[in-house]
Amino acid sequence: MATVTVSKKGWVVIPKEIRERHRLCPGDKMHVIDIAGHITLIPVAQDPIAAGFGMLKSGPSMTKGLLEERRWELEREERDLPPPLVQ
Repeated sequence: MATVTVSKKGWVVIPKEIRERHRLCPGDKMHVIDIAGHITLIPVAQDPIAAGFGMLKSGPSMTKGLLEERRWELEREERDLPPPLVQ
């Protein structure tokens, strides 16, 4: 665990190993969040759309699940219909 010192101006230097691991560069913006008395730094995404792209890629297909649910509902409704009247 790295230990840092807060300067008179409130500056904190993030250790080089951590900057390199998280690919932090000079000028990058960070969110500073206070969560239950703990200070957390979160890098701001340069392009939030690009950062989120592919995030759900490995999950189940919502479209496939929706189509299966609709197919099941249609079958259930057709089973519950009364027989057609013959004239």
